[in-house]
Amino acid sequence: MSEKLQITIQSFSYRKGYPKDLTGNGGGFVFDCRGILNPYRFGNLRFLTGKDPEIANFFTENTQMPQFLEWVQKLIDITVSKYLDREFSHLQINFGCTGGQHRSVYSAEQTAKYIQEKYPHTEVAINHLNSKNWEMN
Repeated sequence: MSEKLQITIQSFSYRKGYPKDLTGNGGGFVFDCRGILNPYRFGNLRFLTGKDPEIANFFTENTQMPQFLEWVQKLIDITVSKYLDREFSHLQINFGCTGGQHRSVYSAEQTAKYIQEKYPHTEVAINHLNSKNWEMN
């Protein structure tokens, strides 16, 4: 393979609209995280982000996030494998939730780690599109 598959993983807020595809290939995956319990509803978690360990614990202990991410991984495995075989240049994977702060950020981060470990012949970029409203760790 001459160039690495570029995988862009993004978190976003549905209130602000879907992410644009700047590559010209028509987009990719959009996963809706709003079916997962929202930590924003719990006062002590409201001001944290999906990158904070307290949020990771919340998702692991109180939600179906682990199953959600397992299913996401199974779906993207099919595409990443075929894109690598066919020498495609780009794939976009988006995670949306209400505010783009907790569920989508956590999902994007965990998916990036998964891809980087399983597919070392890819280049992964993460964009948190709504991070301007809060401090990222």
